[in-house]
Amino acid sequence: MKDFATLFNALDATTKTGEKTLALADYFRTAPKADRVWTIALLSGRRPKRAVTSTELRLWAAEAAGIPLWLFEESYAVAGDLAETIARLLPFGATGAGQSMDTTLRQLIALTGRPETERRAYVLDAWASLGPDARFLFNKLITGGFRMGVSQGLMTRALAQATGVEETTLAHRLMGEWDPATTSFEQLTQEGGGDVGARPYPFALASPMDEDPQTLGPVQEWLAEWKWDGIRGQLIARPGAFALWSRGEELITDRFPEFAPLADFLPPGTVIDGEIVAWGGADPLPFAHLQKRIGRKTVPKKLLAEAPALILAYDLLESDGTDLRAQPLSERRARLERLVNALPDGLALRLSPRAEAMDWSGLAALRQEARARQAEGLMLKRLSSPYHIGRRRGDWWKWKLDPYSVDAVMIYAQAGHGRRANLFTDFTFAVRDGNDLVPFAKAYSGLTDAEFAQITAWVQKNTLERFGPVRRVPPTLVFELAFEGIQESPRHKSGIALRFPRMLRWRQDKSADEIDTIDTLRALLRQPPGALPPDPQDI
Repeated sequence: MKDFATLFNALDATTKTGEKTLALADYFRTAPKADRVWTIALLSGRRPKRAVTSTELRLWAAEAAGIPLWLFEESYAVAGDLAETIARLLPFGATGAGQSMDTTLRQLIALTGRPETERRAYVLDAWASLGPDARFLFNKLITGGFRMGVSQGLMTRALAQATGVEETTLAHRLMGEWDPATTSFEQLTQEGGGDVGARPYPFALASPMDEDPQTLGPVQEWLAEWKWDGIRGQLIARPGAFALWSRGEELITDRFPEFAPLADFLPPGTVIDGEIVAWGGADPLPFAHLQKRIGRKTVPKKLLAEAPALILAYDLLESDGTDLRAQPLSERRARLERLVNALPDGLALRLSPRAEAMDWSGLAALRQEARARQAEGLMLKRLSSPYHIGRRRGDWWKWKLDPYSVDAVMIYAQAGHGRRANLFTDFTFAVRDGNDLVPFAKAYSGLTDAEFAQITAWVQKNTLERFGPVRRVPPTLVFELAFEGIQESPRHKSGIALRFPRMLRWRQDKSADEIDTIDTLRALLRQPPGALPPDPQDI
């Protein structure tokens, strides 16, 4: 844990990518190999299952610090980070090297499901035996809130420097399901190490289109296709393996039994990148239909009938066991079209259609049809581009429609976490329903730190009531909220739920009398697909 704490401090001390990469590369050369594997797992999102709840940790920490629980809770509210609160309040422990990361994490995993007395004794003993830095990191590991300010791409780059293995090769090996408790460092890094099996490739991502597409050159050099509103996925059909992976590296094969017949028809050694959508016979259904299936490990027959799934194929990443990612998109797309056209009818796989126009103006006009097609806009991909790893600006763009927006008033505020623990950043918003205010959305992003600081000072002066960490405030501050979609929701008092709500701007030029009404939002539910949002003055 001491080596890991040294690495954490080195990464925390700089914002320079080069310095972070050097620190990680040095760690991957010198740390115990088992500890390196756990570090790779943590930095790629593979955290062990929590063996202790936050409530238990707060109770045990207050007891160990010799303070009442209410004082611990007040300290936690100020610090905004449970791991840091515990590390600061407890008496200083040992300063030795302590146990290795491998030993510590294996012990934490073994605690899962054990009696409360056993888990409590282990945690209290660990707190007493760790130095301040190592104790903070131990708390991060046990709470599952571990962050190091390092992207998976940066970590992979450092690992490539330390091992001499190509970055693209390492990125592929780190995908999919692997267990740090049973995987060796050599399996992850040595050429030929590990079995490809059902392992997906790292997804290529697009950058937001924030300039005039005319600057991209001739439209004929680009592939335009619809940006579907579904779940990005990779379909793997290799000898002895058939799997469906989400972009978040979650294995979701069993949640979509419609795709099982594809195992009999796709040639072995095939990997397809596409979008999973709910299908209504001729067009995709709204995302709300697919959302009913997200998170379910088993899908009942009724839901399968109401929201049948389909894969709209974008790209062919592997064919006959050959990695095609370095080939230009024009070649990959041609091979994909031949593959899909050779499949029998009735399978839950179709080619994602091109959006074709003679020039950029024509493509811009076609883009306005996106909502009618249950899409979010257009994707623009350079025909000469390879299938890159992650987001590489310049070759792939997402040209989305402008979001919906509504003016609403803030009625509740809550402090943030981490570096924003001393600022009120999480707000609940309401619109008018006659003479009443109806809460309908929460949002916490979109404003600057300076704006959050100004709002925080206002909240502190104007709090009407406190409900734990939540403050009720006068309905005075108006904000413009943006959102991508809207659907009916019986779980909310307003009867609606928004998709991806965020704050566009603080409307200091508007009063609460000028906010939108619940009828404005209900009109969006009733409008025909593809129609422009209604003007609130017309409702």
